[in-house]
Amino acid sequence: MLTRVKSAVANFMGGMMAGGSNGDHPGSSDLPLRFPYSRPEFLGLSPDEIECSADHIARPILILKETKRLPWSTGYAEVINAGKSTLNEDQACCEVLVVKRRPTGNSTPNRTPTTRRRSSLPNGEGLGLRECLESSEDLTLHYWALFDGHAGSGVAVVASRLLHHHIALHLQEVLEILGNPNLLPPTCLGEEPINHHLTPTSQRALTRAASLRGAAGAPGSPSTPPTRFFTEKKVSHESLVIGAIENAFKDMDVQIEKEKAVYNISGGCTALVVVYLLGKLYVGNAGDSRAIIIRAGEVIPMSAEFTPESERRRLQFLAYMQPHLLGNEFTHLEFPRRVQRKEVGKRMLYRDFTMAGWAYKTIEDDDLKFPLIYGEGKKVRIYPLTQCEHGADDVLVLGTDGLWDVLSNQEVAEAVTCFLANCDPDDQHRYTMAAQDLVMRARGVLKDRGWRISNDRLGSGDDISVYIIPLMYGNKQN
Repeated sequence: MLTRVKSAVANFMGGMMAGGSNGDHPGSSDLPLRFPYSRPEFLGLSPDEIECSADHIARPILILKETKRLPWSTGYAEVINAGKSTLNEDQACCEVLVVKRRPTGNSTPNRTPTTRRRSSLPNGEGLGLRECLESSEDLTLHYWALFDGHAGSGVAVVASRLLHHHIALHLQEVLEILGNPNLLPPTCLGEEPINHHLTPTSQRALTRAASLRGAAGAPGSPSTPPTRFFTEKKVSHESLVIGAIENAFKDMDVQIEKEKAVYNISGGCTALVVVYLLGKLYVGNAGDSRAIIIRAGEVIPMSAEFTPESERRRLQFLAYMQPHLLGNEFTHLEFPRRVQRKEVGKRMLYRDFTMAGWAYKTIEDDDLKFPLIYGEGKKVRIYPLTQCEHGADDVLVLGTDGLWDVLSNQEVAEAVTCFLANCDPDDQHRYTMAAQDLVMRARGVLKDRGWRISNDRLGSGDDISVYIIPLMYGNKQN
């Protein structure tokens, strides 16, 4: 995922952070570690327990000791590989964050973290809700993530510690807009936002008045000639959240690339992220991990292994890499409408080849060029959690490729559904036990011919990490 992949594909949701070292071998670098190797904080393991978990022969399955360590009674289980690497290169993180509004008068993006953690600490003593009660202007987000390291665990460890902070910082930049669901995001910050609850007649009257004010020759109109087109895309609040997640991935990538010069950060990693915000689940994936929803026994895919997503991204990336092909006439960036000269210096919605969502940038002279891309790209999957009814057996399953290499979506769905059906619906441990059962099914049993699963198929020799997140708790958040 993170650190740029020097290839013909965009690095963000393409994939894997390129690695600059030879793995987790002691003495392979004289640089200090950015973060020490460990297992996920919420497991609450002692150093001795971490050492015992790295048994490539017994391959013990690790589970949560206390269900209260994760929100929504989330279940989690993991197991180390069968010997392909010394350490477990998977990492996991789960946080509940409160995004605070930037101080009044601060017109530039604040890059100082202003979020408060509300998840459990390593010693199990969580921050009480009363310690960080949020105001009505704050946003609470739930965050689950899996990282699968390649050629070392260093990048996965760093990403598990920092990516959620990047997401919170980007959400903070659009916090005021997200807090007003009745108003469409303004194309250019400082413009009067559009109230989409106005009647069509009222809205047309306002639009016509604005058009007359800006028409050539009309009183108060600018002296510059009119733009060549006036069509303007409607950008949703959801697209701003998607843009925040995408830019957080990109920032994480850039940070790791820089810090590899001063720290021993081994390998690269994939990333699978789930954010619950304002009643919706957002899933971002870079690499070959996977997420599915199991609802009433049916499978709803929530991610796919990374592939080039659309012609828009391919063309934008080509324009980014070979700007001379545009003859200095076009910009590879996309805007909801044509940028006007009077908007130079203002912050306007845009998206680059790394993005499916939208974010704000400060307009520069180069942005006045004609846009290379104008049209709709593919949408990122969003699940409207609070708009659906969910039972105790409806869950979101996240897994690294160690799970999906040996079990299909349908096999996972059948296994989870069958297991939960035989559990007490009021048992808060049922989701952790279901995650343990799923990891056990994928790992299999050690026999003379290696690890074997059902029908004597070859089991997974890779690291396996699994979340099982019950969806009914999301309905209780609102």
